[in-house]
Order: sequence, then C-alpha cells, then structure tokens
Amino acid sequence: MMQIAIINGPNLNLLGTREPTIYGDTSFEAYYKALQARFPDVQFHYYQSNVEGELINELQRVGFDYDGILINPGGYTHTSVALGDCIASITTPVIEVHISNIHSREAFRQISHVSAKCRGTIAGLGLEGYALGTQFFIDNAAPREKKV
Repeated sequence: MMQIAIINGPNLNLLGTREPTIYGDTSFEAYYKALQARFPDVQFHYYQSNVEGELINELQRVGFDYDGILINPGGYTHTSVALGDCIASITTPVIEVHISNIHSREAFRQISHVSAKCRGTIAGLGLEGYALGTQFFIDNAAPREKKV
C-alpha cells in the first residue's frame, strides 16, 4: 500500500474558520476524511504543527520511508531556509501545496524557500491541491532507494 504523508505548517489547524474568503470554510479534518475515502488504497499520515523545528523533525522522520510527502509550509514557505534544506536532504519526493495562489498575493508570499527543493508545486486550487498531489504520486509511483 502506498504511504503518503501530509505535513501542514502554521495556522493550517484553523482551516474552516481562518479567512474563509481565502482558505474556504472546510476544516482540514473534514477534508482529510474525504481524501481518505477518495483514495482507499493510500495509507495517509497527517501531521500539523505551528513550530518550524517540529515540521523539520517530521520531514526527517518520514522522509526516507514514505512514497510521497505533500507539504503546505504555510508562512514558513517564505521564511524558512531550514525547511528547504531539510527537503533537499531526504529521499522521499515532496510536493509543495498551497491552498491560495501565493503568486497573486502580497509580494513577500511570492518567494518560496522550499519550491526549488520539491518535485513540484500546486498553488491556488484550494484543498483539491492535496488530491492532485496524491494522484501524481499514484500515477508516478516508482521504486526508490531507501536510506538505511
């Protein structure tokens, strides 16, 4: 069974109530249940933290054994060189997901310190970006070397 980790960064625990005109009115917990039902052959692991170091620890924990990682670094996208360095250091492919179109927002949000380290980026398609990233991993599954 394919294993995909979803790692969400700061303030994404507030989805459904946080700025619904930008992020929608669905909680991530509700969306996660729908995502699991949509992809019954995928074993998902979900992690969310508002703390940069905890996100790095989780990336390192799953970054050598999972088939894919979907990461929404939230505000750390624009500030964390350390998250980018961590993604470059692991072997599991990573797709950066953003609910809003960061390229149509404030200038500082158009800078990502993680994009260049990821397999790809999905932005501006709402929560559907997680499903699109999942489908990409399913369609492009390939054996890969695992670090011992």
